[in-house]
Amino acid sequence: MRTYQVRTYGCQMNVHDSERLSGLLEDAGYVPAPDGETADVVVFNTCAVRENADNRLYGNLGHLRPAKVKNPDMQIAVGGCLAQKDQGEIVRKAPWVDVVFGTHNIGSLPVLLERARIAGEAQVELKESLEVFPSTLPTKRESPYAAWVSVSVGCNNTCTFCIVPALRGKEKDRRPGDVLAEVQALVQQGVLEVTLLGQNVNTYGVEFGDRLAFGKLLRACGDIEGLERVRFTSPHPAAFTDDVIAAMAETPNVMHQLHMPLQSGSDRVLKAMRRSYRAERYLGIIERVRAAMPDAAISTDIIVGFPGETEEDFQATLDVVRQSRFANAFTFQYSIRPGTPAATMADQVPKGVVQERYERLVALQEEISWEENKKQVGRTLEVLVAEGEGRKDEATRRLSGRAADNRLVHFAVGDETPRPGDMVTVEVTYAAPHHLVADRALGLRRTRAGDAWQARQGAPAQAKGVSLGMPSIGRPAPLPVEPSGCAVTS
Repeated sequence: MRTYQVRTYGCQMNVHDSERLSGLLEDAGYVPAPDGETADVVVFNTCAVRENADNRLYGNLGHLRPAKVKNPDMQIAVGGCLAQKDQGEIVRKAPWVDVVFGTHNIGSLPVLLERARIAGEAQVELKESLEVFPSTLPTKRESPYAAWVSVSVGCNNTCTFCIVPALRGKEKDRRPGDVLAEVQALVQQGVLEVTLLGQNVNTYGVEFGDRLAFGKLLRACGDIEGLERVRFTSPHPAAFTDDVIAAMAETPNVMHQLHMPLQSGSDRVLKAMRRSYRAERYLGIIERVRAAMPDAAISTDIIVGFPGETEEDFQATLDVVRQSRFANAFTFQYSIRPGTPAATMADQVPKGVVQERYERLVALQEEISWEENKKQVGRTLEVLVAEGEGRKDEATRRLSGRAADNRLVHFAVGDETPRPGDMVTVEVTYAAPHHLVADRALGLRRTRAGDAWQARQGAPAQAKGVSLGMPSIGRPAPLPVEPSGCAVTS
């Protein structure tokens, strides 16, 4: 049987699309390539948000060229946002690529691979609009205990730095019943945590005329027995409504964790970005979230060095960061993306200035993150165990997982070793800027999610000690992806 490998770049939306690509390929008879071996079919699921996305893709394609020369039957496919943007340019620059497909036709991949094999020439197929909602496609999920669930695709905003609306199209919403049916099916398979995905997740409902639809969807998730953790990413501050805050506060399995992109704290820059909110509104949302949920952990995205950004503008961003007290922030240096309005704006900020501001922002946020994490010391947390070993030291064996507020926790293993998907109760003993450490394991709750993980390993699940009162969903181990539906564009 032919083997495959999918390489993913970019945001969670791309990660979820790659799960569908893997599902499609396995449905067509392909099998995953063993670790360390070059696959018969290598698929690149690309991102186009920042400048180095192009360089990374063509560099990786160049590295594969010798393998392709050695094995002419090997096939290389390129999909995702960069494919939608560059289209036929990819085959011109890398003529050893066999298939190029876009964001709207990922379901075509197996057919295009077969067509390229028979025809002996590259196949390029890019649809201009979505024909079938991707969630109808077969999916091979990376985690048996946590899952992404798309509520919408596309974006109706016109942010001047962002090319994604041109590549993913206008927002398309799924019906609530379809979303909830998928969540219910996942829970029956052992999943304990779902993350609802959308480019602008809180505008969900725009297609069917219900602007309160997202809050209602969160509350409906609270009625699904066995679903322990619900998250969502990413909301747009301009569309963030109080009914969503109420749904988060009043629905027990919706986590008190919010990722809400800021991008800039300067009203002048926000206007140039076409971000339809200002700093006062953003801070007002945070104030209301914390009034309803004092324990809420809030994270964000920030762009440094947008065209025309002055030192005064940058200071305004630092002021908002100080007031917001983010648990963490994903910070980006602005890079020109051809095809966006910002690419041709005057007053592009010199790279040296951008770098210096970026370092100041990172230093400030590191200080705040550490201070906020120190507040967790002494607290008792329930942690969803992730796959992979945790932080290592000579004296203690540790595993890793996520607390309810999504903080990363490295915890000491007790007498019983938990499985990925199980829940452990721990006491936090140390805080670092980006993680917590727990030297005391207070309890272990085995779950159906842990059973599902164990079944994947080919071993029978151990029923002893399993608690099914509310199986717990866990987030996968930290992924090398951007934090939100489209991190710097949400």
